[in-house]
Amino acid sequence: MAMDRLRVEHGVVVGDDGNPVFMRGVNVGGWFNLEHIINGHPGSESNLRRVMVATLGQRRADFFFDRLETYWFTDDDAGFLAAHGLNVVRLPINYRHLERDDAPGQFLDSGFASLDRALDLCERQGLYVILDLHSVQGWQNGDWHCDNSSRHALFWQHTSFQDRLVSLWREIAARYANRPVVAAYDLMNEPLSNAPFGRFEPDHRYQPDWALMNRVYRRLVAAIREVDRTRIIVLEGDYYSTQFSGLEAPFDAQLLYSSHNYIPVATSPISSYPTDIDGTLWDRAAVVRQLDESEGRRFSRAHRVPLLIGEFGVAVHDANEETVYKPAVLADQLEAFNGLGCHWTLWTYKGIGPLALVHFAESRYAAAIAPVLRAKAELGVDLGWLGGFPAEVDSHLTAVSDRILDHVPGLDRLTNFRYFSQAAMSTYTADQLQRVFAGQFEDKSEAEIDDILSSFTFANCQVRTGMSETLRRAAAKDVAP
Repeated sequence: MAMDRLRVEHGVVVGDDGNPVFMRGVNVGGWFNLEHIINGHPGSESNLRRVMVATLGQRRADFFFDRLETYWFTDDDAGFLAAHGLNVVRLPINYRHLERDDAPGQFLDSGFASLDRALDLCERQGLYVILDLHSVQGWQNGDWHCDNSSRHALFWQHTSFQDRLVSLWREIAARYANRPVVAAYDLMNEPLSNAPFGRFEPDHRYQPDWALMNRVYRRLVAAIREVDRTRIIVLEGDYYSTQFSGLEAPFDAQLLYSSHNYIPVATSPISSYPTDIDGTLWDRAAVVRQLDESEGRRFSRAHRVPLLIGEFGVAVHDANEETVYKPAVLADQLEAFNGLGCHWTLWTYKGIGPLALVHFAESRYAAAIAPVLRAKAELGVDLGWLGGFPAEVDSHLTAVSDRILDHVPGLDRLTNFRYFSQAAMSTYTADQLQRVFAGQFEDKSEAEIDDILSSFTFANCQVRTGMSETLRRAAAKDVAP
């Protein structure tokens, strides 16, 4: 399908004819960047791959991940999204698919071949693709979504990591400079510029290193412009794409900025909507106000640049909330985005967990990893961020974290618990559970593995109808210029 090459003109994204194009779609997480809350495994992707090789051997481990990738997103999935009137996919990418750590600067044709396949199938359905470097060399933040088991964010302190990212983006841009299906290059997901050894202070005490972030962004944009002069480039705010006050003014004509917009009423269990959460009434007006007052929105308004809400999502906790409450929250979010002229990509399209539009929570795969899912639920290793830790685990974590306070005076109690529990459960414990995950496939033949992983195909998944219809209606509505 012939597609326009998108560009920014007078603060608006336009097509070849100069008419506005508003990107509205989904993230396809879990495909080229695995995440425990999406794919169902515990811990980080890179360590999981190591454990799978140690348990299954190289051949069967490679087969496992090839089948996962093959079944995760196909023409059926792209067609489903296009039929909703959506026009873009944001594709999270782990750099390890494109470059080996033991051979920096030597790029992997196999990874680019997979990326080519993704672009081809999206192009056939008229879906643009935003290439999102979700995990970069040295880790740009301390969390699981950039394949990090260490809590360290070393990218910002080591120029060798920065040099490698510059080279990788130059390579990506050189390969795709002439492909209009690529709408934009999203340079780095959810950066955290000033927490090299972990984020352990209360949120309000965090201070971005704006000079460093601006310098890195300029280097990356300059490298891309050496080989691709006109592609839209996405810059995200600091502190997980929420802080923008220290970003320098736009320095390239084709910049688009991205803010992430997870809000309590969308991620918390609720029994009604509108509803009160911690003394705040969340209704349609509050949803609009929160977006309009966010730093990303203020930055885009001040500089007359387009804004992408690159991630937002509703956490479905049970069928009642899915059909009654959460689609209403989602509808108000989408109305706010459209009404304020924002581009948007829902997090996330497919997964085993509560954030997914299409899920496989009841499948052969879920049955095969049932002991792992049970352990994850009983231990709360997926951060417990969508519902907290089970009571027994919470009590033990609280007891230990409070003992720490006895010996380290001055720590904030809630913050200490938050980061101690993350390190103990989502880092150490989750990676230990990977041996249990791999063990579920140890005695399986390739044919059995193939059958289990076919659970990921669209035909074998279930659609959350409330979310689906809400997205369909929002995609059909006009967007404010």
